[in-house]
Formats: sequence, C-alpha cells, structure tokens
Amino acid sequence: MKKLLSVLLIVLTFVNLASAQQDPQAGKILNQMSAKYKSMKAFKATFAQTLENPSAKVKETMQGDILVSGPKYHLSVSGQEIINDGKLMWTFLQDVNEVTITENDAEAEAMSPSKIFDMYKKGYKYAYAGTETEGNINYDVIELSPEDRNNPIFKVRLYINQKDSTLKKWQMFRNNGNRYTYAITNFQANPDLAADAFTFNKAKHKGVTVVDLR
Repeated sequence: MKKLLSVLLIVLTFVNLASAQQDPQAGKILNQMSAKYKSMKAFKATFAQTLENPSAKVKETMQGDILVSGPKYHLSVSGQEIINDGKLMWTFLQDVNEVTITENDAEAEAMSPSKIFDMYKKGYKYAYAGTETEGNINYDVIELSPEDRNNPIFKVRLYINQKDSTLKKWQMFRNNGNRYTYAITNFQANPDLAADAFTFNKAKHKGVTVVDLR
C-alpha cells in the first residue's frame, strides 16, 4: 500500500487559482511551460523518484517511466503499472501478478499525470524563487503553495529550463517531513504509440489475476 501511495504521488505531480495575488513573473514562466507540453500529442519520460526524510534518516530512490497522451497515461515504477485510457484504470502489481480494474472518478482524474503542467492553475499560489544552475544549464525556480491548509503537501518547487521551458525536476514537501524529488532523466516528445499503449493487455501476462471493481 505504501508503494502504491508513492506511485499515486507521482501521478498527482506528472496532475488549476489564477488570481490578482499571483506572481506575474512566475505566471509567465509557468504559462510558457504549460503551452509547450500541451502542444505535444504525446510524450514519454524516464524519471528518478527520491524520497528523503532527514529526521528519520530515510533516503530511497527508484526509477520509473511514463507515457502520456492527453488524459491517457501509462506509468511504470517499482514493479507496478498504472494504465488509464481516460475511462478505465488498470493497476497491475507485478510481484503478485494481479491487476485491478476501476472506472475513472473525479479523484483519479485530478491525479492524472497529463495535468502535471497545469497544476498551478487551480488551488495553488505561485511565486518566483530565483534561479539555479546545474551542469551549465540555468533553471527558473517556481514555488507553489496550496490554498487548502489541510493539504498534506505544503510546498511544491519546480525547476524550469530557461532556454526551452522544459520541466527538469520538481520537489514535493509534505507535513510529515517527507520530501519527494522527481528528476526527468530522459524525455521524448511525440513518440510512436502502440495500439494497446493505454490499455492492459491480459495476453502479455500469463496467469494474471483480474480484480474487476467496475
């Protein structure tokens, strides 16, 4: 269950409050980033997720892949796959060879990774936090803070390439002391898509147990 929650955090992040109080400089940078990704029919990325909690002396890193096209996505990380075709969602656990099928609902839609580049538009205030340089590349740093004080995530920090408006990495800070860092290590725009890219193909998983909760 802990692993599944961690996966859903990625989905929530790979997931609109524009108001007079927003930072216009940050808003311009975020709008440019959002427009760039919305112009793509699909994209594919490899990422590294790192969980850190200094007080608990925890630091764990795992690798993952994600394929996104509009509201559809296919996420693979740590022996799990979450596939969503916009109507149905399949959650496949490789270690037990089991897939659970559910219908899309409002919560699943809100956590869609296709909305990662639009999450600033609703429920968050944003502000420009300066620049950082890594490997001779300059990044604008934008910080988002949720309007809902009950949100367990109290801050999200985005690192956006100044040259091409791509999102290099982001960090999520939680009230329990956990910090999640997602760094994109490889990115491909408009990849070729297989016919079954966004559905679970039972024929590829011999003996799989199907739990249908539709």
